[in-house]
Order: sequence, then C-alpha cells, then structure tokens
Amino acid sequence: MKNLSQTVLFALLTLAIADFAVAQKPQVANAKVQELLATNGLKAAVDSAVQKESGPVWIGYRIPAVAKERTMCCFDSWDDSRNLAGRCCGCKVESEHGTSMNSSASACAAPEPLPYAFIFLRAEAKRIGKVRVYSSDCQLDFAGLPLFWLEEVKPDQSVDLLAGLAMSGEAEGEYRRRDPARQAVMAIALHDTPAADQALEKLIQPAQPLGLRENVAFWLGVERGKKGLELLRKYVKSDPDVRFRKRGTFAISQSKEPEALAELISIAHNDESPSVRGEAIFWLAQIGGRKEAEQITAAIKNDPETEVKKKAVFALSQIHGGEGVPLLINLVKTNKNPAVRKQALFWLGQSRDPRALDFLEEILTK
Repeated sequence: MKNLSQTVLFALLTLAIADFAVAQKPQVANAKVQELLATNGLKAAVDSAVQKESGPVWIGYRIPAVAKERTMCCFDSWDDSRNLAGRCCGCKVESEHGTSMNSSASACAAPEPLPYAFIFLRAEAKRIGKVRVYSSDCQLDFAGLPLFWLEEVKPDQSVDLLAGLAMSGEAEGEYRRRDPARQAVMAIALHDTPAADQALEKLIQPAQPLGLRENVAFWLGVERGKKGLELLRKYVKSDPDVRFRKRGTFAISQSKEPEALAELISIAHNDESPSVRGEAIFWLAQIGGRKEAEQITAAIKNDPETEVKKKAVFALSQIHGGEGVPLLINLVKTNKNPAVRKQALFWLGQSRDPRALDFLEEILTK
C-alpha cells in the first residue's frame, strides 16, 4: 500500500512538473516551430537562426520577470486595447498595431502572476527589425512564419543582446515608438536580474543619444523600483540638458517608490530651470493629495518666476478629489500677484466643483 502511495505521488509530481514546463512556453498558433538549445550562448543561437532563413523569421525565448498582474499583448485597434480586460488576449504578430501593458490580467491569465515573460525578435534580410515582449496569457499567431524557440537562455546574455540592439538606433533625435532599439530598452527593463540595472545605467550616460536616454529614464521609473529611482536621482537631477531633466522628472513621477515624492518636491523647489520646476509641480498634482497640494501652494508663494506660479495654479486645478479647489479660492482672495489671481479664477471657472461655483456666484452677485 505504501509503495502504491509513493507511485501515485511520484506520478502526480511528474504531471505537475510537466504542466509547469508547458506553462513556461508561449501560446503559439500558425507557426513553423523549431526548438533549439542556447547552450553555446544566446547571440550564437540567434545568429544561427537568422542565417537559416532568407525570409522573415521569429526567434523567441523566456526571461525572468517580476510577477505582476498585467497583460502584455497586442491589438489591432484602440477599441481592442480598451476592451482587453476580462477576455482572452489574441495577437496577430505580423499585423499588430500596438502593445498593451495592462495593470490587470486578462481572463486567460494564470490564477497568480507568473515570474516570467517572453521575448520575441523578428528578423528579415539577416537583420533584427522588431523586439516584442508578451505575457503567458497572450495567444500568438505567427501567420505561418518560422519560429525558433530557444531554451536554456541565460538572462544576462539576453540583457547583453538587447543592449546591443538598444545602441543600434538613430544617433540623434527621437526614437520611433516601434523602433527595435526603443523596444529593446523596454525589454531590458522587464528582466528580473541585476544585469538589467547595469545595462540601463550604461545606456543613460550623458554620452548616449538624447532619445535613448529619455527612453531609459522612463523605464527606470516604471519598472526598476528602488534601483531605478536611485539611477534617476543620480543622472537626472544634475544633467545640464533641460529637456532631459524635464523628461526625467516625468520618469520619477512614474516610480512607485515612496522616496519618489520627495525627489519631485526637491526638483520643484530647487531646479535652476523654471520649466523643469513647473514640470515637477505638474506631476505632483497628478499624484494628488493634501501633501502635494501644500507643496504646490508653497511654489506659488515662494518661486521667483511668475510663469512657474501660473503653472502651479494650473496644477492645483488638476489635483484629484477636489483638494485644490479651496486653495484656488484662497488664492483669488489673498494672493498679491494679479497674474496668479487671474489664473486661479480662470481654473475655478473650468471646475464643476460646487464650491467653485458657489464662490464664483458670490463674486458675480456682489
């Protein structure tokens, strides 16, 4: 009886391991799949796969990623992306129009967030032209093209490969949203390995193209947690380029780390550029709340530039939950700067808050 129980237990464990192995592969349809081992290194495996086909070919592999409730998939229209929640995600990778990174998973997601994601590279004419990242609940249709699926890929080698792609973009100017160099940065940021932070720090250096640095800053704020905020603090606040500091301020506002708020407040008070201070004030308003409102009010009182004061007034009007309305009313009543009073009155007029309407009626009926 004991031997029978052990046999049954062994069989159940074997099935569980097999199910887990299957779950760690993407849901692929309409593809000529060939599995390869990347035992000689990822770059060698990718180069070999690219050389095997003269036409378009896809290469995919798994990476470790922080387990979050999100769906990374693609869609053919804006309506598709808005309606993704609550249903399965299906992606025609050859005709995709976008990528969705939702905060909540689709109806086909696993019961618990999974600690991995899938990288796909599309090559044609021996050159990688697309980098995509998908989650396990995204059902992928490859339109009958060859797909080389790689196993035993080392995460650090994936980061190295993608970093090379990230640096292969335009030398100057804006990166296109679907450019492989731009997408490679996002893919690096999703890796759950310290090598990703090291690669992103190299890519945000002042000697790198501005578009690349701005893209890196964004993903440091969105995906890299405490280390990402540390790198933003190091490279954004002291950078001589005003445009980069403005974009970096937005990146800091996207961080979920508690210290991010203090960084925004510091920039709002101390940056030498009025436009950067104004940017920090705006993003403080988007975070919203009484503490943020107090900091914005302090900027109206203390900043030497009228334009910054006006941006701060607008920021008060954007605070969620109506926290800024009483402060706007107080500005109209008490602030000595006529431009500030005019701006506050204008934004009260745009508000549907009953307190703002009562105050305006009181002024008009005097």
